[in-house]
Amino acid sequence: MTIVRTVTPAGEAIVILPEAEFDRLRDLAEDGGDTRIVEASLARLRAGEDELLTEADLDDLRAAPSPLAFWRARRSVSPEALARQAGLSAETVAALEAGRTTADTAVFERLAQALGVEAEDITP
Repeated sequence: MTIVRTVTPAGEAIVILPEAEFDRLRDLAEDGGDTRIVEASLARLRAGEDELLTEADLDDLRAAPSPLAFWRARRSVSPEALARQAGLSAETVAALEAGRTTADTAVFERLAQALGVEAEDITP
C-alpha cells in the first residue's frame, strides 16, 4: 500500500492513501462512534435513567389512545394525580390523552417531568 505524506501550498500537512484504505478507516471510525453511543446507552440503563420497552409494551403503546395515555398507565398514575403534578385540570389531561386537544410544548414538558419521561415520548 502506498501512502504519500505531503504539504499543501498553504502549509497544511496531508496524507494521500488508497481509497480502499480510506474507506476502511472511515468505517472503523464510524464503528467507534457507534460503540460510544451503545456504551452511553447501557450506562443510562444501568443507572436507571433509561428503560427498555418489550415487544408487548410496544404493542400497548401502539394500542393506546395516545403516548401520554400509555405512559400514565405504565407509571400507574391516575389522571387526577398527573393533572395535579403537572398543574393542569383532570379534564385537560383526559382531553390530551384522548387526542381531543393539543397543548404547547411547556405543557408536555410538565407532564413528561411528572411521568419521568422525555417530552418527545408523550407528544403526539
